[in-house]
Amino acid sequence: MKINLISDTVTKPSQGMLKAMMAAEVGDDVFKADPSVNALEARTAKLFGKEAALFFPSGTMANQTAIKLHTQPGEQLICDKYAHVYNYEGGGVSFNSGVSCKLIDGQRGMMLAEQVAEAINPPDFYHSPLTTLVCIENTTNKGGGACWDFEELKKIKQVCKEHHLAYHLDGARIWNALVAKNETPEQYGKLFDTISVCFSKGLGCPVGSVLVGSNALMEKALRVRKVLGGGMRQAGYLAAAASYALDNNMARLEVDHRKAKEIGEVLEKLAFIKKVEPIETNIIIFEIVEHIMTETVFLEKLHAQGISIIGMGQGKLRIVTHMDYTDEMHKKVLTILENL
Repeated sequence: MKINLISDTVTKPSQGMLKAMMAAEVGDDVFKADPSVNALEARTAKLFGKEAALFFPSGTMANQTAIKLHTQPGEQLICDKYAHVYNYEGGGVSFNSGVSCKLIDGQRGMMLAEQVAEAINPPDFYHSPLTTLVCIENTTNKGGGACWDFEELKKIKQVCKEHHLAYHLDGARIWNALVAKNETPEQYGKLFDTISVCFSKGLGCPVGSVLVGSNALMEKALRVRKVLGGGMRQAGYLAAAASYALDNNMARLEVDHRKAKEIGEVLEKLAFIKKVEPIETNIIIFEIVEHIMTETVFLEKLHAQGISIIGMGQGKLRIVTHMDYTDEMHKKVLTILENL
């Protein structure tokens, strides 16, 4: 039995999802003529209380498009030092938009409104980059699936209003946060100018993210997506998968969260585990006591048992639970960990 816990992106479409995909009515989305894509965009926009939405082949492209919408070359965005837009999007902030990042030393990928305010460059001081955008990631990937305190997000919004800054949410795993915190998409839609949401993380889709915002912003986003090569033709097969996921795979995210917490409880009892980050959703980040067992040996032991996880660098390891991680697999993982 192979057990892949590298990411929640390793899932494959279920039979129900495949059936929905194959039954999709499709057209040419580059001409905005794919009814399944149009329906998903309208549904996602309505979920977040936004005017419009645009379907993308990846979350990275959706984020990069949002950054391009809100900035001009030479300007600067503010984000936490763990932010996905800075660490895991191939330097796209600078390559695509000519923008630099002011990094905040937050906690587990989350920064405070006071830190954001302090990081804003004086707009009349032309020697430094003009600050124009604040980017948030919820849940935080590198922060171990941590969920933001919504009240802090509201405080940051107020800072953005006072300083005329745009506010973007990288909501790659926003569905996990909504379930874990019992929050609503509308709450987030009221705060952020743009939000990217991913359907291939947690919800089991093979491909796809959606960017939501105002009509004016999404009209501009359509052009940016074209420039980045993100226009797809009969993309309705992929959009149908996302619509199916919204109908069927949201509530079950709490199962992933429970399993992640149970894995964390076992890890905390092991002598060679130095630290397990607090677990709120489906990501477990932990560190090993190297003089007892090295990271390499630990990974090899798991691999020999058919279990794959990933190293994040700086001595941190990551496990991610997902919908293809069955109860049988879970029992096996817990047993193997307990007996290492």
